[in-house]
Amino acid sequence: MKSAVIRQVKSMSMSCDRVGNLLLTKFSAHGASDVAIFVPASIVFWLLKHLPVNQDPALQPPPAGPTITQWDWDSPNIPRAFTVQCKVLPGKISMTYNLDRKPDLTVVLDRSNVELMRQIMLAYSKDLIDLDA
Repeated sequence: MKSAVIRQVKSMSMSCDRVGNLLLTKFSAHGASDVAIFVPASIVFWLLKHLPVNQDPALQPPPAGPTITQWDWDSPNIPRAFTVQCKVLPGKISMTYNLDRKPDLTVVLDRSNVELMRQIMLAYSKDLIDLDA
């Protein structure tokens, strides 16, 4: 069994592919290098149904996320997520992505990053194809 790599997320960025079947997600982590994964549309739509909506009008946004370039899209080293498991913790959410060719990746998102992820995925949901709809 592969052990999970755990990252405390500082900020994140997402970008949609031209076909509309996945998002490239790049996490900037505290004390570690950036990490990127491909997240299929099916996971995006599942997360949109289950991520909590921010109820705090004073929630501050996270710092600017890492830049996503064409090199990220073309890199053969970026793994694809098969599944995600989420766990709600006090003030944050832990997400463990089961990846196709690397150890599982667990990211811990504070409330501002959860809301950022939800808003970005909601914005891209119009460009993604929901095969389960």
